[in-house]
Amino acid sequence: MPERKKTPPFSISDIDLDVLEDTLSFYIRTVNLAVSRDLDERLEGCDVAKGTGKITTLLMVDSHPGIRPSVIAQLILKDRSAMGRLVDQMESHGLLTRETSADDNRAQELYITEKGAQLAVQVRAIVTQQSRDFFDFIPEDEQRLLMDILRRAYRRIAGLS
Repeated sequence: MPERKKTPPFSISDIDLDVLEDTLSFYIRTVNLAVSRDLDERLEGCDVAKGTGKITTLLMVDSHPGIRPSVIAQLILKDRSAMGRLVDQMESHGLLTRETSADDNRAQELYITEKGAQLAVQVRAIVTQQSRDFFDFIPEDEQRLLMDILRRAYRRIAGLS
């Protein structure tokens, strides 16, 4: 058990992080929150601001016409009902449409609308610039190493490797 402090802290500089200091999950969650807030500010007013999965869904539908919601759900780690709500929301905003698959009438295929395609162009530029700006304090070689590590972790978690 860690040693308890005798006086309460008055600022975050007075705090040690206990076991969290050496826990990857703490840093990943914290960085995720900060990155998400920053990205939401940059996307203010866009139909893909706030929430998870909208940007990936928009870009995947734009890049892969006819993609099935189940494929995107696997990529963004969403369950079937959450993915359904996400598609409903994006369809109601006029960003994509769904059609019944000609190969399997139980399956849906997603297609980008003109409005969605225009937003995808904007979002690609914003996301790319935001990533550069947010992590500009990390040297490029370290960013490449971190990206490699996170890409491998993601691919394993998502079942891609």
